[in-house]
Amino acid sequence: MTAPRDGAWYLLEQIPGPLLDWYHRSARVLPWRSHPTPYRVWISEIMLQQTRVEAAKPYYLRFLEALPDVPALAACPEDTLLKLWEGLGYYSRARNLQKAARLVMERHGGELPASFQALRALPGVGDYTAGAIASIAFGLPCPAVDGNVLRVTSRVTASYEDIGGAKIKVQVGDLIRKILPPQPGDFNQALMELGACVCLPNGEPLCGDCPLGDICQAKKLGLQGELPVKAPKKARRVQQLTVLLLRDEKGRLALRRRPAAGLLAGMWEPVNLPGRLTSEEVAAAVAGMGLTPLEVAPLPSGRHVFTHVEWEMTAWAVRVTGAGAGVVWAAPGELEVGYPLPSAFRQAGWWPSEG
Repeated sequence: MTAPRDGAWYLLEQIPGPLLDWYHRSARVLPWRSHPTPYRVWISEIMLQQTRVEAAKPYYLRFLEALPDVPALAACPEDTLLKLWEGLGYYSRARNLQKAARLVMERHGGELPASFQALRALPGVGDYTAGAIASIAFGLPCPAVDGNVLRVTSRVTASYEDIGGAKIKVQVGDLIRKILPPQPGDFNQALMELGACVCLPNGEPLCGDCPLGDICQAKKLGLQGELPVKAPKKARRVQQLTVLLLRDEKGRLALRRRPAAGLLAGMWEPVNLPGRLTSEEVAAAVAGMGLTPLEVAPLPSGRHVFTHVEWEMTAWAVRVTGAGAGVVWAAPGELEVGYPLPSAFRQAGWWPSEG
């Protein structure tokens, strides 16, 4: 068990003291830490699932200002909710937040439950998020194992277990549960903070700043560059797309709503078609929508990366006349207020950045 390639897990017993001392001296000042109510912790943890801390801050503050509690979130119109989330991506997070808020209203009187199991039963809440809310907001002795925690524990123990596997997450969670101090929320945040700020995922970790330097087996054995082990992800599927910025004589943009299920479900989007269309093909497609193309001009190409697919986008600005079929027409001001538009379609040189 103590052999480096198996992981010297017993070393985890030594980390709470120095880790908490470091955290209380060095923790970043973050808006969700200043007043860690269950609702605020929940919103921050969902936002941070796929978003960097600095990028999430303004969204978090805006979201809390508009929707300060569970009842407000539960009652929010969907387009307003998605507009608040616009730019964060992974919009199913916002929809699951609202589904969970409505369940909390129905089952828990509008207050998030102080129970790991009850939190875990909410839409969009997995083991990590339930553990984070339970420990940070309620002080419950629950581990919260995310990628940062797995990286830190892998290096401290010199473990060659694949941190992408379900088995190691359960194992690390069980081990951390045994060493949780009386401040479980601070401890969980300290582990995450160490992974985010010192025991870095890309490039060299800042071992000279690490409070666990005297314990860490990766540092002792010079294995920082090898650990953690994580199996490579499958290559993303590349999809060619032609985006049409259709504007009428009033300067309004043609929008349509995406399907209710699947990627970017229910969001608004400019008209787009599969493949890489020429100007002649674009003009024919526009005519097929019941519109008359007056001018077709190329726009800069675009690219957007999702988790499993990458869009390579050809774009055309098309001036048209006619009402068209299956679209709504939005003026620039309306677009900014009423139509949540995915960041995939906010490419440089496209609408609406140019106004």
